[in-house]
Amino acid sequence: MREKLLISTGGGDAPGLNAVIFAVVNSATRKGWEVYGSRYGYGGLLDRDDLVRLTPEDVEGILSQGGTILGSTNKGNPFCKPVENLAGETQIVDISDKILNAFNRMGFFCHIAVGGDGSLEIAHRFALKGMPVIGVPKTIDNDLEATDRTFGFDTAVSTATDAIDKLHSTAKSHDRVMVVEVMGRDSGWIALYSGISGGADVILIPEIPFKLDAVCAKIADNELHGKHYSIVVVAEGARAEDGEVISKGQGEVGRSEVVLGGIGEWVANQIRQRLGKDTRSLVLGHLQRGGSPTTFDRLLALRFGAAAVRMAEAGIFDHMVAWVPPTMTSVPIAEAIRRRKKVDLESDKVRTARDIGICLGD
Repeated sequence: MREKLLISTGGGDAPGLNAVIFAVVNSATRKGWEVYGSRYGYGGLLDRDDLVRLTPEDVEGILSQGGTILGSTNKGNPFCKPVENLAGETQIVDISDKILNAFNRMGFFCHIAVGGDGSLEIAHRFALKGMPVIGVPKTIDNDLEATDRTFGFDTAVSTATDAIDKLHSTAKSHDRVMVVEVMGRDSGWIALYSGISGGADVILIPEIPFKLDAVCAKIADNELHGKHYSIVVVAEGARAEDGEVISKGQGEVGRSEVVLGGIGEWVANQIRQRLGKDTRSLVLGHLQRGGSPTTFDRLLALRFGAAAVRMAEAGIFDHMVAWVPPTMTSVPIAEAIRRRKKVDLESDKVRTARDIGICLGD
């Protein structure tokens, strides 16, 4: 009987997910295994219509495509799933046993779960219940400490940098301050990388609570030196020194995180009031998740996928694939999701930003 392997993609999408699927399918097939994909996270273990057989022919041509052919979801944590009863009331139920039973009944020997810290936490909980799970880290935020880089980050930074490049010309034409809000949750990697590469005047990241006086002083200094426009890049999780993180409210049921957003518009309003400058804000949002993955992200995603299959063959479960240059290695999932990776304020990148005159708000 041929070994059967399951792969799923959960959480927010990221460029490179299809490259992981491509690598898993081709690597596993060469070992004589059958590969099945579960649509929309664990959907394939709840509804057979959402379980698809994947062969090399099925994944041909997906390497360069953004998104995921399996679909993804931020909803429906199996351990805390909102279900509407007959009275129309929403109840929170645990359907993890149902999913585990389906996994065992279908004869899978391994589940490769591709996702961020939330999806990996769910995978770890299934591992504790006996499911042989291997995690593949996926987040454009690059905030998983156990791996040097996550695929999707390079593409997101490239998208943000391209947007900042374009804003220079329109800001200069109108002598405006342009405030660009980028993703990253409570880590400033996207803002820092794109802000430096895009020639921003100010970069505000969650790791450095900012002073509005410092931000305005930088913009005023630009004016004194004949530069009548400025570019301000703000991470969505940034906050003023005497303020709180701005959010749009609570996230999905079963998820503890709030939905970040709004800090860019708030900063723009403060600059407008304090300096009287024509100031506009732009939220890049999900644009950073889309598009074809860069060469770096494609190669990294392929390496993650192939390494996951090697781990499956070796029986290394409840572990996540991690890139610790120059090699791929395995890290216990519980250790990998214990804390998020923050920008090191003593790093060369932060020092470079300061050396070339970028204000970090402190």
